[in-house]
Amino acid sequence: MPEPAAWRPRRVKDANRFLRHAQFAVPTLKHLLAQSDFEVVAVITQPDRPRGRGQEVSFSPVKEAALAAKLPVHQPEKIRAPEVQELLQGLAPDCIVIIAYGQIIPARLLPIPKLGWINLHASLLPKYRGAAPINWAIVNGETRTGVTTMRIDAGMDTGEMLVQRGIEIDPKETAPELAARMSESGAPLLAETLRGLAAGTIAPKAQNHAELAMRRCLKKKTGASIGSGRRLRFTTGCADSRPGPGLTPRFAGRRATSGANRCRKKEAPACRAERPRNFAQRKE
Repeated sequence: MPEPAAWRPRRVKDANRFLRHAQFAVPTLKHLLAQSDFEVVAVITQPDRPRGRGQEVSFSPVKEAALAAKLPVHQPEKIRAPEVQELLQGLAPDCIVIIAYGQIIPARLLPIPKLGWINLHASLLPKYRGAAPINWAIVNGETRTGVTTMRIDAGMDTGEMLVQRGIEIDPKETAPELAARMSESGAPLLAETLRGLAAGTIAPKAQNHAELAMRRCLKKKTGASIGSGRRLRFTTGCADSRPGPGLTPRFAGRRATSGANRCRKKEAPACRAERPRNFAQRKE
């Protein structure tokens, strides 16, 4: 593993570009900024969008963190735009940290950083590749998940794994609560990964595709299909995967809403016994 050009004796200045849009990336960004051996030279995030019920245009959490640290912020509409390639080549980063950026990185951009594009993924790959890995872990009743750092390639979360760290899921934990813990756990793991890559002490490991669990985006109709399956799927599907779309299970041929979206496998008998009280039927 070649050393980054910005290395100095006893002190590393690892020039990173940091890509991300939502809150999950903020702990990692702040952690890297607090380390003396890293230099974050710029941040790329999605363009400002209307948010909330009022649809007011606002900054993303990672943009707010970057501006607070007086970092240059770039917000291209499309990462594949030619000007983005020129921007990255001009910065000549040692690595690019990317966390759930929301766009596929073109293959022509992958060779630009010396150490590669390093991703923090919210699952123990190859399980739960793709979108909403935290929500799917809860919906499926998993008791354990984790975070994985990997070097991305042209596929969807198919790159070589670098470091993993497991995390237990509390039975009553919601997706936002779990995401907050995972993001805090992932921040030092990402820094550990960058140091290991720069020092040549990490041996990348190919994913076992036989263990693949690819998941689609969570949508309201996805929640309905999960909730309307067999009884086991129904009780598991009630797991609290907020802030994702609300699950709309079927009961007696009609849509039902849950007053307490925390049903788990081990609570199934209680859920069934209390169903008339916990679910309000309504017409389509």
